[in-house]
Amino acid sequence: MAKETKTKSSTQTGKRTTKAKKDPAAPKRPLSAYMFFSQDHREKVKTENPDAGFGDVGRLLGAKWKEMSDSEKQPYLDMANRDKLRADAEKAAYNARHVAAHGARRA
Repeated sequence: MAKETKTKSSTQTGKRTTKAKKDPAAPKRPLSAYMFFSQDHREKVKTENPDAGFGDVGRLLGAKWKEMSDSEKQPYLDMANRDKLRADAEKAAYNARHVAAHGARRA
C-alpha cells in the first residue's frame, strides 16, 4: 500500500488567490542614498571591470560605498532626502485623490 502525502495547494482547497493589481497611477517609492550613488557609479565600475557580471558590479559598488566617508556620502543623502519629500508629497496627493474617488474605508 503506497503512502499518500498530504499537501494543500490553492487548487486542492478550492480557493484561488490572486495578487492584487498595482495601480499604475500610484506614486513611485523614494530611492535610497545608495541607489543614487550606484546610478552615478555603475557605468564607471562596469568600464573599469568589463568582465564583471551583474552581481560582481553590485559587490564592487557596495564595497566602494562602505569605504566612503560621511562627507563623501552627503550629496547622495541629500538627494535621498529630497526624493523622500517628493514621494511623501506624491503619496499624500494620491491618497487624497483615492479617498475622494472611492470614499473612506472602515478599519
